[in-house]
Amino acid sequence: MIRTDALARLPVRFVLPALREALEGPGTAVLCAPPGTGKTTLVPLALAGLLGEGPPRRVLVAEPRRIAARAAARRMAWLLGEEPGRSVGHTVRGERVVSPGTRVEVVTTGVLVRRLQRDQELPGVDVVILDECHERHLDADTAAAFLLDVRAALRPELRLVAASATTDAEGWARLLGEAPVVAAEGVGHPVETVWAPPAAPVRPPHGTRVDPALLAHVAATVRRALAERDGDVLCFLPGVGEIGRVAGELGTPPGVEVLQVHGRAPAAVQDAVLAGSAGRRVVLATSVAESSLTVPGVRVVVDSGLAREPRTDHARGLGSLVTVRASQASGRQRAGRAGREAPGAVYRCWAEAEDARLPRFPPPEIKVADLTAFALQAACWGDPDASGLSLLDPPPAGAMAAGREVLTGLGALTPDGALTPQGERFSGVGVHPRLARALLDAAPEVGGARAAELVALLSEEPPRGYGDDLAAAWRTARRGQDAYAGRWRREAKRLASAVRNTHTGAREGAGDDTAAGLVAALAFPERLARARGGDGYLMVSGTGAELASGSALRESPWLAVAVADRPVGRARARVRLAAPVDEATARRAAAPLHHEGEETGWRDGDVVARRVERLGAVELAVRPLDGSAGAGRVRAALLEGLAREGLGLLRWTRDACELRQRLAFLHRAVGGAWPDVSDAALRARADEWLEPELGRARRRADLARIDAGACLRRLLPWAGGEAARLGELAPERLEVPSGSRVRLDYTDPERPVLAVKLQELFGLTGTPRVAGVPVLVHLLSPAGRPAAVTSDLASFWADGYRAVRAELRGRYPKHPWPEDPAAARATRHTKARAEREGPGPDTR
Repeated sequence: MIRTDALARLPVRFVLPALREALEGPGTAVLCAPPGTGKTTLVPLALAGLLGEGPPRRVLVAEPRRIAARAAARRMAWLLGEEPGRSVGHTVRGERVVSPGTRVEVVTTGVLVRRLQRDQELPGVDVVILDECHERHLDADTAAAFLLDVRAALRPELRLVAASATTDAEGWARLLGEAPVVAAEGVGHPVETVWAPPAAPVRPPHGTRVDPALLAHVAATVRRALAERDGDVLCFLPGVGEIGRVAGELGTPPGVEVLQVHGRAPAAVQDAVLAGSAGRRVVLATSVAESSLTVPGVRVVVDSGLAREPRTDHARGLGSLVTVRASQASGRQRAGRAGREAPGAVYRCWAEAEDARLPRFPPPEIKVADLTAFALQAACWGDPDASGLSLLDPPPAGAMAAGREVLTGLGALTPDGALTPQGERFSGVGVHPRLARALLDAAPEVGGARAAELVALLSEEPPRGYGDDLAAAWRTARRGQDAYAGRWRREAKRLASAVRNTHTGAREGAGDDTAAGLVAALAFPERLARARGGDGYLMVSGTGAELASGSALRESPWLAVAVADRPVGRARARVRLAAPVDEATARRAAAPLHHEGEETGWRDGDVVARRVERLGAVELAVRPLDGSAGAGRVRAALLEGLAREGLGLLRWTRDACELRQRLAFLHRAVGGAWPDVSDAALRARADEWLEPELGRARRRADLARIDAGACLRRLLPWAGGEAARLGELAPERLEVPSGSRVRLDYTDPERPVLAVKLQELFGLTGTPRVAGVPVLVHLLSPAGRPAAVTSDLASFWADGYRAVRAELRGRYPKHPWPEDPAAARATRHTKARAEREGPGPDTR
């Protein structure tokens, strides 16, 4: 019997006429409805005609997560007074509960994408609802693009609804062809916001690390909420590890049950949370509890303010999760959980002033994720670069290129981007293309069932407690009775059906280590890694890797790395799951990355020419070449050495250094044709100033014989005649009143320095200039020690000289210290000798 009383309490019923009108008209609509309005449950039942109004239709509801799909189907079946699988059913990976009479089927967006690939027309389906589209999961964006293509080319009568509580309604409306926006009013239960920042500063999240002080504060806030409010408490945390940490901090509060909900939680726990309880509960959850499900009894939300998002290092082929500040949209979704059934409260573990600085929405997954699987889906759809797909955000070009490169290496695409038969087979398996390749290629070697078990183990990373040895983790899953083992068995059974009866004569006798290594190597050939002498491993991709201390895999010369991450700020990847392999398996799995040829480069401080056989970045065999390397490659190696170690590899005499300094000064002071002689500029013009000497060099020692000063003169502006003015514009020496010719110091390119004894400048009132720039005068004592520095001699004689004279004339009584230095005769001698000899030339 239909539960009309429960349906009557759902506010979305008031906008059903507008929604039906939109679907009967343009055929598309954007439904905006706050949490608890019945968007996920009442709307599909109404559109399917299961509530006594409207024609009977078949409705497909796409949810972003398995837990949400199962919960939504159960809730709708309950509203109809039925068991799941009759009028309402669900399909998620590895689980299908439907019947011939099912009119509403709830699926994950991944299932929907694969169904569209199998049959683009979606026969029998009248309406598709993309629920929680604000989360911008990649599968949801892909499904929307495919459905719009289907409507445009095959089935214009197919109705499409994009539904969410918080979303970019205008963007979705444009994407769906200026679709009407239908907005439902909220439940009307107010949610009070309590700002509860930590009392002391906490460190911001770094990679996946969250400051334990913040988690302790979250636990304390949960205890505070239990004391201050009635009802159950729903606490949002970024991941499973943080849930466990807060659960440990909470312990067992008297009369309170603590439950943990996340994507890996056992179905029984998920069901228990969603079923409600007579007692009081604290539910610690990841973002899976943000959308699509109502947790009965919740009156309080405690929000840590953190979320976990994927990031991909496309250059290294490594993915990871990072902890970030949750967006404003996520904050609204989370807070809404407290007001679904009655007035509630949300305790936000950050300051109110910080809230406005949070991002409005989480980043679309298409912007940050590995796009290999998406690139395969696009190629199977007939649009390899996805340029023709209707997407809210286009895929980043670099990420798409990296994805297509991976697919080419796996044999799923031809070098020009066309789909291969192998790629078509990959798309039908329902796992990442890497794992599909491993399943299909390993089955003839190890048997379909065993290959399926290993791929199932890699499709959902096993718990850390299973260890880092893939074969050992496989054995643990076989005998395991935990929730993970149950999911693993179901997925292994599904995958085994994909290869059943397609391979005969498989070598079932292959050991666990051999089978595990082959599957991991075929899935991740660029992560094959060879030990490098007690210093960890080097992956074929060129990334260094290391095992945890105490790992049983540490003695393996080769590893097939299945799971690895590279924490923020670390140079090496951490191996999370791997299996030992031999070199023959590595060569086979990474055959497209095998290369053999002559290499000449700068290594270990000199030119090295050798013949190298390599697997990506891993050198398999090396043989030196004796004098047979081409001149062009040697020259490139020498330039590489200059770039790495600097121009100091050349011979720089004092004259050469001073010439370079003079040229740097003229480049700054005069400009024009006077050359830039910085390291970067000189390396860029090596052809001009280092040839032909560079062309004759073969090794480091030859560079050390090149006279840099002689070469540098080739850059002087000879053509315009300016080179002849070098001595005039930037003279090596400057004649001073005493007759001495004193060397100028051009170390500072802004202005030269003239270091001269004070007595030699008597009578000089104007500061000397070089290329129009006043020099900086270092006035020295008779002993050659600094006495004063000035760029204005006239001011020094008038103001500063008296203090210097008072300090030094007693120390140097034999030297002249006239009261009026501007009118005195300059000398470099003592008073007596100056009187005997008078001034004379000096060329210091």
